[in-house]
Amino acid sequence: MSGSRAERLRQQGSCIFACGDFMADIAELTALIEPEVKALGFDLVRIKLFGSGDEYTLQIMAERPETKQLVIEDCAAISRRLSDVLDEADPIEEAYRLEVSSPGIDRPLTRLTDFLEWAGHEAKIAATETVSGRKSFRGVLKGVEGEDILFADAKAGDVAIPFALVGDAKLILTDALIAASMPLSSDGADEFETEE
Repeated sequence: MSGSRAERLRQQGSCIFACGDFMADIAELTALIEPEVKALGFDLVRIKLFGSGDEYTLQIMAERPETKQLVIEDCAAISRRLSDVLDEADPIEEAYRLEVSSPGIDRPLTRLTDFLEWAGHEAKIAATETVSGRKSFRGVLKGVEGEDILFADAKAGDVAIPFALVGDAKLILTDALIAASMPLSSDGADEFETEE
């Protein structure tokens, strides 16, 4: 088989992060991490492992279901809980840094419910296969129908993108999104003005 091991794994539809001889199963990590995050009252948004050489980062994005945000104390609580669990299970072969964060305003869209909850906002979607003659979309989320994301693309018009074909998706930072995502607390934040 030609190509790198990472390319072959991607072609096979595997959820394995591979870099050199370093491998980690994202599904295994999710099965380990998600129950711990939920036990603390949060929703898991995304697990991402990235890096190279001897600099790897395991990024955990989580949120409070009622606010879609985290405060620093929430990040610390999740980090403490996951550090203990990950140290005991040792699911990653190499040394790594654990990073716990909120998804932020221009958040990644990783769950089908995200596309419904953020309907009306601008987003970018990259599909793994061609949909309506395109792989890249930029426009407004219209909602969800079954397993399809309804999307008004600026160039292609209205399209239905199968959720299974979404490779990457995130909200686009706009004034409307900022207004809809005002922080729980602005203590210590710089002041800013938005235009409608």
